Amino acid sequence: MQNRKIIGLSAILAGAVWAGAAVAQQGPPQFPDMTFFVTSKPGPDGANLGGLEGADKHCQTLATTAGAGAKTWKAYLSTQGAGAVNARDRIGKGPWKNAKGVQIAANLDELHKDAKLSIDNALTEGGRKIAGAGFNNNNHDVLTGSDMEGKALPADKDMTCGNWTKGGEGSAMVGHSDRMGLRDDVPSHSWNSSHPSRGCSLPALNATGGGALLYCFASN
Repeated sequence: MQNRKIIGLSAILAGAVWAGAAVAQQGPPQFPDMTFFVTSKPGPDGANLGGLEGADKHCQTLATTAGAGAKTWKAYLSTQGAGAVNARDRIGKGPWKNAKGVQIAANLDELHKDAKLSIDNALTEGGRKIAGAGFNNNNHDVLTGSDMEGKALPADKDMTCGNWTKGGEGSAMVGHSDRMGLRDDVPSHSWNSSHPSRGCSLPALNATGGGALLYCFASN
C-alpha cells in the first residue's frame, strides 16, 4: 500500500512539473514575420522616450518579446529644429505586415496615402487591438510628431515634446491608430497626424485618448 501511495504521488508531481514546463514554454505570442506594430505599453516617462535612440530601443525590446527581434526596429517619429528628422525616412521601404500577417502598406507612398490601418489591424506586438474612439479606455492617440506625409513639422512650435525628451510640459503631434476622428463629419482621421497632445506627461496624454504609444516598423 505504501509503495502505491509513493508511486501515485510521484505521478502527480511529474504531471505538475510537465504542466508547469508546458506553460513556461508557451510564453508570449510569437510573430517572427511581423514588420509593423503599435506598442502595447508606454515608456517609463510619457513622451520622454530618451530621444529617437530610446524610442527605437523600446520598439526593439517589445519586438524581441514577440519573436521578431532579429529585425532592426525603428519608431515612427520625427524631430524638429536643427538636423530635423522625418519619420518616413527612418523606417525602411516596406512592405509592412502586422502580427496577423495583414499587409498595411507595400511601400512608403501607400503608407502615406492609403495605409490599411483600422482598429482591426493596427495591432500590438502581441497581436492585440488598441482600444479606439467610443471605448471607455480609448487609447488611439499614437505619438508621431509628424505631418500627414510623415515629415518633420516647423520648429516654431513644439510638436515633439522636445524631440522626445520631455515628460511634463510641452506637446506632441499624435495620430489615431483606428483612424476615427473627433467629429462625425470627419470619419477617417489621419493615422499619423491628427492633433497635438495637451502635454507630454502620461496623464496629459491620457486626457486626449492616448497612452504614449508608438508605431514601430522593421526597417530591414
